[in-house]
Amino acid sequence: MTLIRTVEPSAEPVTLAEAKAHLRLDHSSEDELLSGLIRAAREEVERAAGLALIEQSWRLVLEGWPRNGTVTIPLHPVRTILSVTAYGPEGEVSLVNPSSYQADAISRPVRIGFREAPPALRTMNGIEIDFTAGFGEAATDVPDLLRRAMLLLVAHWYEFRTAFGPKDQPVGYPAGYDRLIAPFRVRRL
Repeated sequence: MTLIRTVEPSAEPVTLAEAKAHLRLDHSSEDELLSGLIRAAREEVERAAGLALIEQSWRLVLEGWPRNGTVTIPLHPVRTILSVTAYGPEGEVSLVNPSSYQADAISRPVRIGFREAPPALRTMNGIEIDFTAGFGEAATDVPDLLRRAMLLLVAHWYEFRTAFGPKDQPVGYPAGYDRLIAPFRVRRL
């Protein structure tokens, strides 16, 4: 199973102005650095919590059809299943009819149940599921705790820009970051 982002989010959950206000900066000489830190903080929060914050498009590639007929999508929240494509042994493409599957977008992970398996698939990467994920299109759609976690990361990474040795660790993550994203992480029993 491989996840590939096909369309990046159109905006960041935290604006440059919000980050500068959080850092109490009133100059623009480091705007490019801060923009990069905001993007990196979003990507880190998304990775750590298994989320897509702002709406974006993804492709889930599977080797073969699941034995139980159910596919799970390890990214949350899934907004729309755009298409399911099956590739035959000779590379022929067939779209799976949306009436032959049902998505449970409430559960985490999201499940897609298929009524019947497609005919023979190619050996590798035989199924592609295209979908959109994210809390919404605007920063205001993203839960405040996740936005605050991003601001903590941006401020921490801005302050600790140089390399530190083993005796100076940990400097990678600020205190409180884990507590902010904890409610959004998937818990395993």
